[in-house]
Amino acid sequence: MPTIKDVAKRAGVSPTTAKRALYEPHLLAPETLERVRKAIEELGYEPDLNAGGLRRGWNRTLGLVVGDILEPFFAALARAVIQRAREKGYGVITVENEYRADHELPLLRTLHGYRVAGILLRSGFWGSNLGYLKRLQSRGVAVVEVDHFYPGSPFSHVMLDNERGVLEGVRYLAELGHRRIAFLGYIGNPEVPDERSLAFPKAMRALGFPLPEAYLRPLPALGEPGAYALTHELMRLPEPPTALFAVSGAGAAGALRALKELGLRIPQDVSLLTFDNYSWMELVDPPLDAIEQPVEEMARLATELVVRMVESRDPSLVVHYRLPGRLIRRGSCAPPRG
Repeated sequence: MPTIKDVAKRAGVSPTTAKRALYEPHLLAPETLERVRKAIEELGYEPDLNAGGLRRGWNRTLGLVVGDILEPFFAALARAVIQRAREKGYGVITVENEYRADHELPLLRTLHGYRVAGILLRSGFWGSNLGYLKRLQSRGVAVVEVDHFYPGSPFSHVMLDNERGVLEGVRYLAELGHRRIAFLGYIGNPEVPDERSLAFPKAMRALGFPLPEAYLRPLPALGEPGAYALTHELMRLPEPPTALFAVSGAGAAGALRALKELGLRIPQDVSLLTFDNYSWMELVDPPLDAIEQPVEEMARLATELVVRMVESRDPSLVVHYRLPGRLIRRGSCAPPRG
């Protein structure tokens, strides 16, 4: 197997310069970089990432932990993180915690075993791994949380401004005349400290609207199945809501399925607003109103932040980004009947 020294000899440069062509090409003159790349191609050289990681204590690899790889939000996030990391000279290992802290811990241990330089984490519910994450940070691993963080987390994060997004959504429904609004989220579930669910009652109170106890019930399960079941419960009440506000795109899909089974029309019988903006939302009739998350910008900021922490050797750096959502009006929300 050719070594970096063989590459350096063929290119007529030092081994340090040859390494820079791999990891810091912007530091080399164009003609030098071209000579090294030509030598790499001629020799068929491939760097031993494990050996390099053992010498440094970390690889030029990032770990990305998402909640659900099938959820379009996380698929888009992963793709954008991978693209941005590649531009910075890093690879990405992507894993899924299924929104569960207990599933997350072994994944974090595995990523550390591969000596990743940093971790981008959508932390799970039903517990916390803050203790282990702090241990990783003390060992030089940069940690940035994305989309959700456990209350009291000391790490950097990149988030949607959830409280602002919920208030904007409730205000939009209120301007249409809705007062009986139900949130398809995790209201009242202490094991699922979801910011949007916590923000909904505050938004309703801020606008002076009632919060019927019958509406304040959490999703019985995560994602689409939970929203499907909760929509059935809510729309069978003696005084059902005139508008539903889904916590996620998966929740919107569950609500749609339930409303169809119940024979209820959107928006004539009930309005539907959701977080997330997925391509299928434009294809249903009517297309769904949505609060879009800036996924590309979230991925860019999170990746650039974790790389900065790695390369500055400052894993304890704390930066918090809160990004606004964008309300898209398509026709699934209208004034309530009567």
